[in-house]
Amino acid sequence: MEIKNSQTLVITGASWGDEGKGKIVDLLASEAEIVVRFQGGNNAGHTVVVEGKKYKFHLLPSGAIQNKIIVIGNGLVVDPKVLFEELDMLKKEGFKPNLKISETAHIIFPFHNLIDGLEEGKKGDYAAGTTMRGIGPTYCDKMSRFGIRVYDLLDEKIFRTKFEKIFELKRKMYKTLVNSDKDWDLDKEEIFKQYLEYGNKLKQYVINTAYYLNQAIDEGKKILFEGAQGALLGIDHGMYPYGTSSVTWSGGVCAGSGVGPTRINKLIGVIKAYTSRVGGGPLPTELHGDIGHKIREQGHEYGTTTGRPRRVGWIDLFNLKYSIMINHYDSLAITLLDKLAGIDPIKLCIGYNYNGQSLKTWPIQSEIIEKCIPEYIEMPGWEPLPSEEWSRIAKEGYNSLPDKAKDYIDKIEEILGIESVIISIGPDRSDTIIRKSIW
Repeated sequence: MEIKNSQTLVITGASWGDEGKGKIVDLLASEAEIVVRFQGGNNAGHTVVVEGKKYKFHLLPSGAIQNKIIVIGNGLVVDPKVLFEELDMLKKEGFKPNLKISETAHIIFPFHNLIDGLEEGKKGDYAAGTTMRGIGPTYCDKMSRFGIRVYDLLDEKIFRTKFEKIFELKRKMYKTLVNSDKDWDLDKEEIFKQYLEYGNKLKQYVINTAYYLNQAIDEGKKILFEGAQGALLGIDHGMYPYGTSSVTWSGGVCAGSGVGPTRINKLIGVIKAYTSRVGGGPLPTELHGDIGHKIREQGHEYGTTTGRPRRVGWIDLFNLKYSIMINHYDSLAITLLDKLAGIDPIKLCIGYNYNGQSLKTWPIQSEIIEKCIPEYIEMPGWEPLPSEEWSRIAKEGYNSLPDKAKDYIDKIEEILGIESVIISIGPDRSDTIIRKSIW
């Protein structure tokens, strides 16, 4: 597939999140002027490593450490406490974040976090494994047109009227969920004053980001759109209900930023060389034994946000085919290839068998997926290499990879019908092979 020159570039996770998007965004942000987050909240976790130093983001775009203009779009839900913690972290590290926040992004309150945990406890086998950050309840309020947006915090009278209503509604919801008349210990006036102060601090960053981004495109500026989580966790096209509450596939860029679809030039999907995910729901290629443990430890598969050990398994090319279809990526970035070293043989899932029949496409429904048997092919693995050897390979380029690693990439591309333009073989920004020009 011919890669077209681009002014607007979208990076999204093609799988279950945690694909290493933070590193890819950081890498490609060097040529951008603006980096935009368009969905999710502080339930996301992106880790960027530069010269051995780790930077962890939950809400701010990963492009922040490139000293780019960073934008929080209207599609996000924002916890102001977390936002200011991340801004303070950047300032302490010597960065000067140039932040712009959409006036219509929705605000997370302490009662959202509280209700998040209570609702999760009521779901039983359908619990999604939420991060308890209040993301789902805040999106619920947004969709029911009961939410409070960034703009509301800037006007005390508007904020007071809306806050009074939502606080009492959530108080009643709390009593229903705990099945008791006992009141919660949240102080209404304390929260109101705290968030009014947040509004005063936010004021300097708040603009109409849709207008700003479209104007920037008109002026020829390069913009990188950074997705959170992964396409298979999305509210519409992911495995419901075992996912997140936002639109995580590439189509979410337009809804979450106010930039029209014909203004997007290029889409890159990020996948791991194996499968990992957090949260509940079936995972057909999941590994429970020694191999799974080895991959988890080699890949440091523990959540950036929660610290929870991630579930790991063989790469699932069957659900990735579905993801590539709905996202219509131009190309892929493959991460953590080095973390499969020493695994021999390596399996690749190429299909699902359901009730004795090979399925034509990923079925989406969790009740079906849990009954599916993965269909595999096997390939030989490659020997472990020290980190300095992987760094040497990154400098020399794709042809220096072990032959069996290249065979593995070739097979992935053959089955998925799409090329990989970036190969990540280590945590640092420099441990990356770029096979052709991206922008």
